[in-house]
Amino acid sequence: MRIGLAYNEKPDSAPAAESDGTGDAFAEWDDPSTITAVEQALGLFGSVTRLEADQFFPQNVVLAGPDLVFNMAEGLHGQSREALVPAICEYLNIPYTGSDPLTLALSLHKGRTKETLAYRGVPTAPFTCIETVGQVERMALPYPVFVKPVAEGSGKGVFATNLCANVAALRERVRFLLERYAEPVLVETYLPGPEFTIAILGNGPEAYCLPVIGFDFSTLPAGAAPVYGYEAKWVWDRPEAPLAIFQCPARVPAALSREIERTALDAYHALGCRDWCRVDLRVDRFGVPNVLELNPLPGIIPDPAMNSCFPKAARAAGFGYDELIQEVVRIAWRRLTGRELTVEPGTRRASPAQQRAVVGA
Repeated sequence: MRIGLAYNEKPDSAPAAESDGTGDAFAEWDDPSTITAVEQALGLFGSVTRLEADQFFPQNVVLAGPDLVFNMAEGLHGQSREALVPAICEYLNIPYTGSDPLTLALSLHKGRTKETLAYRGVPTAPFTCIETVGQVERMALPYPVFVKPVAEGSGKGVFATNLCANVAALRERVRFLLERYAEPVLVETYLPGPEFTIAILGNGPEAYCLPVIGFDFSTLPAGAAPVYGYEAKWVWDRPEAPLAIFQCPARVPAALSREIERTALDAYHALGCRDWCRVDLRVDRFGVPNVLELNPLPGIIPDPAMNSCFPKAARAAGFGYDELIQEVVRIAWRRLTGRELTVEPGTRRASPAQQRAVVGA
């Protein structure tokens, strides 16, 4: 079997993360260690060809002729950037893992996500999208509110200071985000309850949740808003001083855990997710879990010491890292062909030379 690995790698020249978001341009892209770990896991099934999701991707994927593309590419430009690799694969009739272009485009745009969820009856906080600072004065939601760029991931633009208690604070944050990210700003009612994230595997009625991950905001620096944003992901959480913010499985009553899982699965199906996705939720003042956003291209950092949610939930469910990646391939193959993907006895991983191969290099 020939597998293409579609990815975006953080450049060596990427600046270090700063608390004001400086240096976040490539926050969504993967470190070389993650790409290598995924590549090695995929080697169980045969030869693996790296396919960087750059301007040469269309011709390189044609030259590689893969039986399946494992897609973990985030893209770079535009609000449909996550949809580009699967769209190219569909144009070329090449099978790939994960969600289709429509789902990836909808889920990246938090406003479109929430519109879909609300229409389908999935709980999500009241919201509006603001395109100019002048619209702040007409914002009708009660304070406090939380703001974020409408189409960013990996914590980009999600700062502790984005929790706004009044119109003056909202005006300042909207102006900053509009100037920094050049896209509309999502404003939503602040949810004061605990926050959770749920990793999901599978399709249709067979989709299921891995153990619920809860957030312990008491581990944040003193005075920090209870938000798992850019600072908590990239600034305060460092290898030399890890942030012990996750609880997995989350220590919550069984009834709440069931409701969290049900809501996450409802959101997964409402957006048409496939194979895998991570769903972020937060509880409102009535005790109801509300969906914040969906991540159908979830982060998968292999190092257990790093706070990467999907691998953390997988470990709690008994999956090793390689097993998680391989399970996604098997789930996708079952969806695509209706058959189980088996590995012939004696099948070996790709050779080191194959593992390092880049089409056209």
